[in-house]
Amino acid sequence: MKTAVVTGSTRGIGHGIARKLQDEGYTVVFSGTRAEAPESVRGEIYIPCDISKDEDRKNLTEETVRRLGRLDLLVNNAGVAPQVRMDILETTQESFDRVLDINLKGTFFMCQLAAREMIRELGRVEDYRPRIVNIGSMSAYVSSTSRGEYCVSKAGVGMVTMLFADRLAEYGIPVFEIRPGIIDTDMTRVVHEKYERLIEGGLTPIRRFGTPEDVASMVAACASGNLDFTTGQVLDADGGYHIRRL
Repeated sequence: MKTAVVTGSTRGIGHGIARKLQDEGYTVVFSGTRAEAPESVRGEIYIPCDISKDEDRKNLTEETVRRLGRLDLLVNNAGVAPQVRMDILETTQESFDRVLDINLKGTFFMCQLAAREMIRELGRVEDYRPRIVNIGSMSAYVSSTSRGEYCVSKAGVGMVTMLFADRLAEYGIPVFEIRPGIIDTDMTRVVHEKYERLIEGGLTPIRRFGTPEDVASMVAACASGNLDFTTGQVLDADGGYHIRRL
């Protein structure tokens, strides 16, 4: 029985990832910040976690292993956008700290906790091939001066992925990053019309919004073992936006 933890999986991209992994045969631990499981994951294994908090991160990891006996896959999906978009000349320290505490610090230390547990389980758990997948963003390399703290946080996730891929290679634990582009979720709904016009105008070679299922399929590919020799690889789930075009 393979087990997966997907942070931020009560809605949006994380929810799509969790459902896809269930289809792939994983027992999935859903997680979000609410104390009780919301309707979207009622009846599933749910462990609340605010990944910006050390005690919550530890509880999620330890409780997963206590209940299920192993941790095969961690998907670091939980993340937030700034509550208010502000020009970088006006960005507040409070907003910067909030976004980086969740998106970057939370991701780093979730990787650390999962890695330690996975190393412990090597040789102890039968047929054990653990992996970590971090959900970044095209904002890791695209300037958006009205939400600079988000861009900084996602650029940092790229380095977190590289560092852990390097460090864990000796244990045979691959680490991947997926960078979603313009995905139709609650986070993009406030600017949906703007993005729709840009996409129709050719912003992305594939002229449609991405879906949580598009990202989930890439996570499933990373989890399959078919990509293990390319640890540290970044996969762009962005409709081809990363292609430099004239």
